[in-house]
Amino acid sequence: MAISIEEIKKLKELSGVGLTDAKKALEEANGDFEKALAAMRKKGLTKAEKRGDRETREGVVDAYVHDGRIAAIVEVNCETSFVAKTDVFRDLAHKIAMQVASMNPLYVSEEDIPEKTREAKKAELSENFKGPEKMKDQILEGQMKKAFEDKVLLNQPYILDDKLTVADYIKEQIAKTGENIVVKQFKRIELGVTE
Repeated sequence: MAISIEEIKKLKELSGVGLTDAKKALEEANGDFEKALAAMRKKGLTKAEKRGDRETREGVVDAYVHDGRIAAIVEVNCETSFVAKTDVFRDLAHKIAMQVASMNPLYVSEEDIPEKTREAKKAELSENFKGPEKMKDQILEGQMKKAFEDKVLLNQPYILDDKLTVADYIKEQIAKTGENIVVKQFKRIELGVTE
């Protein structure tokens, strides 16, 4: 099966792998682009997860303003100033700012949810629980995850590809850059709305 150079380049761009790996993936998938992309994303995400513990001291602060009414500013960190200056990284930071402006998360990750807020929500869900008692813990855990899903940036569906979460999108960019990437903080401002 002949595989075009355009498909190889497209796979390379979307997955962050080298040309040789992209060609090999397409050959292994018998020219099925989607199958090859899924395999490369999985491979890239595995590598990205291994980078998750590496320290991030560089990065950028980026902002997005929507229609003069909503604005978001984000701090996104990486490992080196070299990567922080790349178009791929700056584009990522800008898209994260767009996500914050659009979806209004309250926390970067689940670890950022205050224990007091967690406990209050758990108590509320427990009080209103209707179901089998033996499955209560499992059901409450699922309800807790669902309750905070749209409030946690990394758990939100990514606005430009809802098949991915924001965390998945960041992992794809980690695979492209070869460095750990962390959203450190964000702030969202909406005209006429105060906290």
